[in-house]
Amino acid sequence: MKKLSLLFILSGILILAYGGFQWLETERAQKESLAEAKELTLSPTEKSDSLSSADFAPEIGETIGILHIPKLESDLPIVEGTDEDELEKGVGHYRGTAFPGQGEQIVLSGHRDTVFRRMGELELGDKFTVKLPYGEFSYEIVDTKIVSADDRTVIKPQGKEVLTVTTCYPFRFIGNAPDRYIITALPINKDDISMNNKY
Repeated sequence: MKKLSLLFILSGILILAYGGFQWLETERAQKESLAEAKELTLSPTEKSDSLSSADFAPEIGETIGILHIPKLESDLPIVEGTDEDELEKGVGHYRGTAFPGQGEQIVLSGHRDTVFRRMGELELGDKFTVKLPYGEFSYEIVDTKIVSADDRTVIKPQGKEVLTVTTCYPFRFIGNAPDRYIITALPINKDDISMNNKY
């Protein structure tokens, strides 16, 4: 009986240690990605002469920019791709969707227990700024909704520039969450298109 109890205790310690190690690794990866992203976006006006949204074609796993959330005073690295390897480093840009300035849907995803742990605090009217090597683009939240985890209909051509931000839901759910929290934001930069299009 004592051996069984000891085995349970040791198992619990190992699970906690592994979880702690995973958390530290994720934090380290995100800090590295953020440092890289800050370097990339340090002086976008200097780079914008030689790089445009049409030329922007990052590889999977590449750090591409920063998602700035003023209300949360948060700067999050954006990485190309949404597989686990990419989401461990920061916010993932959904491959195949547009980039800011291209006039179509941009999809960014992140884990609710890491980069997006405070997304539930955001409200309609709050802002996002996407900082890329070729410029900065601001968006205002106009809608939020909850959909099933396997609902892919939120990723589709929009005919205008739209920023869609997704994460798992409920935010404090333990295990694989059954739903997705979807935030829709529209451009507010004066140079951005689509301002005359109502959502």
